[in-house]
Amino acid sequence: MMKRQLHRMRQLAQTGSLGRTPETAEFLGEDLLQVEQRLEPAKRAAHNVHKRLQACLQGQSGADIEKRVKKLPLMALSTTMAESFKELDPDSSMGKALEMSCVIQNQLARILAEFEMTLEKDVLQPLSRLSEEELPAILKHKKSLQKLVSDWNTLKSRLSQAAKNSGSSQGLGGGPSGYSHTTAANKAETLKEEEEELKKKVEQCKDEYLADLYHFATKEDSYANYFIHILEIQADYHRRSLSSLDTALAELRENSSQADTSPLITAASFSRMYGVSLGTHLQQLGRDIALPIEACVLMLLSEGMQEEGLFRLAAGASVLKRLKQTMASDPHSLGEFCSDPHAVAGALKSYLRELPEPLMTSDLYDDWMRAASLKEPAARLEALRDVCSCLPQENINNLRYLMKFLARLAEEQEVNKMTPSNIAIVLGPNLLWPPEKEGDQAQLDAASVSSIQVVGVVEALIQNADTLFPGDINFDVSGLFSSLAPQDKVSSQQASEEASPAAVPTPAATPAPALVPSPTSVTMKERTESELLPRPASPKVSKSSPETTASAEDVTRKRSQGRHQKEGQACLFLQDFYFSLANVFL
Repeated sequence: MMKRQLHRMRQLAQTGSLGRTPETAEFLGEDLLQVEQRLEPAKRAAHNVHKRLQACLQGQSGADIEKRVKKLPLMALSTTMAESFKELDPDSSMGKALEMSCVIQNQLARILAEFEMTLEKDVLQPLSRLSEEELPAILKHKKSLQKLVSDWNTLKSRLSQAAKNSGSSQGLGGGPSGYSHTTAANKAETLKEEEEELKKKVEQCKDEYLADLYHFATKEDSYANYFIHILEIQADYHRRSLSSLDTALAELRENSSQADTSPLITAASFSRMYGVSLGTHLQQLGRDIALPIEACVLMLLSEGMQEEGLFRLAAGASVLKRLKQTMASDPHSLGEFCSDPHAVAGALKSYLRELPEPLMTSDLYDDWMRAASLKEPAARLEALRDVCSCLPQENINNLRYLMKFLARLAEEQEVNKMTPSNIAIVLGPNLLWPPEKEGDQAQLDAASVSSIQVVGVVEALIQNADTLFPGDINFDVSGLFSSLAPQDKVSSQQASEEASPAAVPTPAATPAPALVPSPTSVTMKERTESELLPRPASPKVSKSSPETTASAEDVTRKRSQGRHQKEGQACLFLQDFYFSLANVFL
């Protein structure tokens, strides 16, 4: 008895170590043995995947689609959006976007519910049957066969022992031994009958088990398709969701582009304007004229052309900062600043001053100086034309645009007191400066010596704008700021020339000024206008009455006969020059 128990324990140990059972191994070939070894792992895989996949579902398991949709978080989000939409203007951009988002979330919730229902039907339920019914049934047959084979082996051992006992009793002869022999023979006969009956059960159970293994082997590929089908259902779900989202986004973009008159201009594109090189700025925005230059020119054309002291009076720092920020973030909203021409002029000067390379370029600085040093007006004009032709295309385009505007501004000099000379004094140092030298003091010294020459160059460009830059110009080149200036104010000098042909001096009528003004080069009119312009010590514009102006002219005429005429005129010019220079470096 002890020997049989030890033998049974060794069999169980072999079963655990080899993954197969001796009771069934003798009935199976090598192929079926491999199939048998995959039963338990397949059952565990089906069970674990079913459990985790079930946990991924967001809707109520087993419910119909309507009940399932109501329980989804996406539907709750759609409901919240619908409630929020009621509080907004349905025609506003935010209202339209929220309404579309509400509809899309509802669609996504329904697509998700349909996805989960398909997943339950085509994957979860088959996996459940496989892990809870089909494979357990096969494993149950396996255990039954193992038990029957074990019982059959035990019975065969008992039958063999009974046969031995029966043979031993027969050899001992009659008497009690004969009775013992009969008993042993009867017992052996009974065991043999039991053995034959158990053998039939083993054969029947073996056939069922083999049939189960063959069935599993033939359907193993279809079981693998359950996991592939998960991916197919997920792919279909994501495709449908993406299609809905693409459709909604296309509609939202279309609505947004219809509302935006210039969809190419975005906040990101305008994130940096000031302090960026001209070429980089134009390339990023796809423009020919820098946006700050065009915007400021059109705003000044709208309401600032007759403003006295334009470009000389400083604007409030907070207003100037807000204007520059608006220009960078929302240039369509610049109209509110048209009523403050000094802030607009300050923004234009700031843009020119903050360019890494001056608009007239440092590389051509010496060429500008040589051209301005020529005494002969015709030769000087030809030299200036040659230097202009050497400018990069983006620089010449913007310089031409700016000079045409400044010439228009000078036409209003009787009102705004901004002659070409005065404009050049305040804007010249922002258009051209010498190449950098080491040391702040060296830089200031170089600028001090050359700024008078720069003023002469810029003044000549303004006075001869039509000659150096022939042709008419439409100041509203991009069409972005049409609302800032009426059409009759954004064309070039053509209309004004027809009304007053002598409004802009030509080289023949008014020669370009010399590099450094001589005592006789500053006319009485320029002296009077310089006296009327604001001085650095006073932030206010002093407007003289006609009597005061006449008196000043009489005094000037008397002084012009005296020996102090040259010194007085030079002081006035240098005072304007140093005021402009201080604006640049401070």
